[in-house]
Amino acid sequence: MEKLTNKEEEIMQVLWQLEKAFVNDILEKMPEPKPHYNTLSTIVRLLEEKGFVGHKSYGKSHQYFPVISLESYRNVFVKDSMKKYFGNSVSNLVNYFVKDEKLSEDEIKELLEIIEKNKK
Repeated sequence: MEKLTNKEEEIMQVLWQLEKAFVNDILEKMPEPKPHYNTLSTIVRLLEEKGFVGHKSYGKSHQYFPVISLESYRNVFVKDSMKKYFGNSVSNLVNYFVKDEKLSEDEIKELLEIIEKNKK
């Protein structure tokens, strides 16, 4: 699965939220500055060519829906980021968030609870 551009990811976020939508529905949910309708339509069709989006035809209109789930894409993105930036180490990734993102004590406790829960 290939990594999406920032704009493609932004559109996919909207589609994952809506689950199915016409281009106008996507446009309505896009943050400002909103892309032009034709630009958005072109990107959605490119997402379809890449296998991220499918569509159902209603005459000349197309209702689009995600083919790839958010969870599937997230898994690929996180694994790729971990490999590229954290030496493929979960410890390095967690260490980054604990030190550089200055996690609160509550967030650290929550992480420890998640780790303990998943040990079982």
